[in-house]
Amino acid sequence: MSWQQRIGQALDERRAADAFRTRSPVTQGAGRYLTRGEQRWLNFSANDYLGLSQHPAIVGAWQQGAARYGTGSGGSGHVTGYSEAHQHFEQQLAEWLGYPRALLFISGFAANQAVIAALLHKEDRIVADRLSHASLLEAANLSPAQLRRFAHNDSAQLAQLLAKPVEGLQLTVTEGVFSMDGDSAPLAEIASVTEAANGWLLVDDAHGIGVSGREGRGTCDEQNVKPDLLVVTFGKAFGLSGAAVLCSEEVADYLLQFARHLIYSTSMPPAQAVALSEALAVIRSDDGEARRQKLREHISRFRRGAESLGLQLTNSTSAIQPVIVGENHRALALAETMREAGCWLTAIRPPTVPAGTARLRITLTTAHHAEDIDRLLEAMHGVRQ
Repeated sequence: MSWQQRIGQALDERRAADAFRTRSPVTQGAGRYLTRGEQRWLNFSANDYLGLSQHPAIVGAWQQGAARYGTGSGGSGHVTGYSEAHQHFEQQLAEWLGYPRALLFISGFAANQAVIAALLHKEDRIVADRLSHASLLEAANLSPAQLRRFAHNDSAQLAQLLAKPVEGLQLTVTEGVFSMDGDSAPLAEIASVTEAANGWLLVDDAHGIGVSGREGRGTCDEQNVKPDLLVVTFGKAFGLSGAAVLCSEEVADYLLQFARHLIYSTSMPPAQAVALSEALAVIRSDDGEARRQKLREHISRFRRGAESLGLQLTNSTSAIQPVIVGENHRALALAETMREAGCWLTAIRPPTVPAGTARLRITLTTAHHAEDIDRLLEAMHGVRQ
């Protein structure tokens, strides 16, 4: 088989399974509306949970940062790319979340890959929730460590796997809020069984940070759990992009020596760090709490209406509200029907989710109005099982 034949066959298989992915350029992809040229739809696909991507103070902070520092960092943080703006935000973040150190990364994917690649050796074992994000599972698969997966949110099975003999160290991996199902991990139970096995716990709280817990400190704070490694990202509730790893002083120093994604990547622009500092201030403010309360009201309104329609929902109280429709072709057709009704939804299909669980992934944000939720529910009458 030639290279071209291999590639062609893989693409043909994706198309035949109604799993072929495409991208569509938009004029505006975050906020209440998604716009493309002169068309616009109510936007139920963005992860901008608190509506901060359009916040004037955060936009202004980025502009001021660019005026002061320029548009780029100029290099890796180990060379010239680590600025006082990065250091300031790392210190703010660490203090807020109760950790000695925070290290900034260019993305959540890079942060997860870097931590797992740097820490795990071949005699070690990773025990990960089966529905963990692709960045976590891919990193675990690529690491020299043994990977074992436990059934979703099943702390009893996790305990069984951790109890099996292992030559090296053990790392439990899970998410705070799962990106495709929207449900939360039982972190207190997971932390307890991990500690009992002398393991470490890594929690990726990309979808909980800014939304849950005191001042938006996330799912771990909400459940009174402090993992050994906490990954937070800024492309959701913070309304920006990038990520950070929260950890001890010693682990931070270790990652600065051995985390290749950190060492060999150009740092985020200092202006972005300035904007992130402002976003954190908003999240911690009364305005941030009001935004979280409005989001909670939207979630309750949607779930009440969806349940009255007999839609198949997941056990989610987060901003992520998937409606399970089953087959790929039906998810695609329903997404198109919803767009014709003025609501932009995304059809999520395997391999992102398990076979037979294709879904419409609905995300609710503070930018929505109550009447937007009602319009979405009205359009969803035809989505019943």
